[in-house]
Amino acid sequence: MDVVQERIDRFLERQRPVLRTIAPDLDPFALFSSDLLQGGKRFRALFCYWGWQSVAGLDTGFDPLGSPPDERALEAVMSASTGLEFFHAAALVHDDIMDNSDTRRGLPAAHRRFERLHREGSWLGEPGSFGTSGALLMGDLLLAWSDELVSSAFDDLPSRDAARAARAEFNRMRTEVTVGQYLDILEESAWRTVPDIDLLPRAQRVIVYKSAKYSVEAPLTIGAAMAGGSPQALESLRHFGLPLGIAYQLRDDLLGVFGDPEVTGKPAGDDLREGKRTVLVATARRALPPGAVRLLDELLGDPELDDDQIAMLQATLRDSGAVDAVEQSIADQVERANHALERSELSPSARAQLSRLADTVTRRTS
Repeated sequence: MDVVQERIDRFLERQRPVLRTIAPDLDPFALFSSDLLQGGKRFRALFCYWGWQSVAGLDTGFDPLGSPPDERALEAVMSASTGLEFFHAAALVHDDIMDNSDTRRGLPAAHRRFERLHREGSWLGEPGSFGTSGALLMGDLLLAWSDELVSSAFDDLPSRDAARAARAEFNRMRTEVTVGQYLDILEESAWRTVPDIDLLPRAQRVIVYKSAKYSVEAPLTIGAAMAGGSPQALESLRHFGLPLGIAYQLRDDLLGVFGDPEVTGKPAGDDLREGKRTVLVATARRALPPGAVRLLDELLGDPELDDDQIAMLQATLRDSGAVDAVEQSIADQVERANHALERSELSPSARAQLSRLADTVTRRTS
């Protein structure tokens, strides 16, 4: 969505002089934010837009592929969509800190860039600590900018009821993704104290709250609520969005282990070095013999894994049948999502577009 990128660029251009008025030393916040927000797949913006379109088409007879809607309503939904991209950027910055990741989208992660500033400036103290602190504050600033954009969008809605409903969806999303992120780091630390039989359902819980809801379901319902969607319309979108969001994250988990670095912008097997206790790993542990499980547990989370060890772990996961099982789960979740879409009362054009998006987000390579 080029229009979202244009809005991102315009917003950051307005923020640069504000930051410079405070201090020229704040230039990195604008620069690093701009770099992080360049490109991307814009899935959250797209789902917000089509959540809105689906209800607008249903309730008003408006054809999303035909004449344009009310300009004020369109401006509001595009502002909200842009705000969701800022929220996603903030989540990436914080996620990279927690995962100790070196790269994001082919560039150094934000905390590494602040760390480099410290080193190049020969400043006092420890560069890593400065980098973490700087990136934490950058993530917080992106969250503030996200709320600024989204709040202005809700304020511009002609219906106060729609604004309240959309704000409730946005607030729920922020709570869910934050606690979902905590559940993710909890699994990396506490898994040895958890019975083996509970590891898979706990990994599935992380998927739902860390990613599935905020990547697909919440953007859909925020957009639909902005259009004044009924509880039934929002529920239809939830039935579509949640299984699709689960499939989206399952694909992400596979890419985190097997993705091409030239495409993903992150090193091969990055999730293995970070020790991600994903559905893929939990599924493999259930199928592997005890000796292989012990080796997997020993190596997973070692940041010094070399290419040969990564290749060995990749082969172990494939041979266990876990990769095929996750691929089947993706297919099953997409089928659930499409079935919910077929049973919904959304406009035909919205159903067609959402079906195409479902295919795109689950077949992606980055």
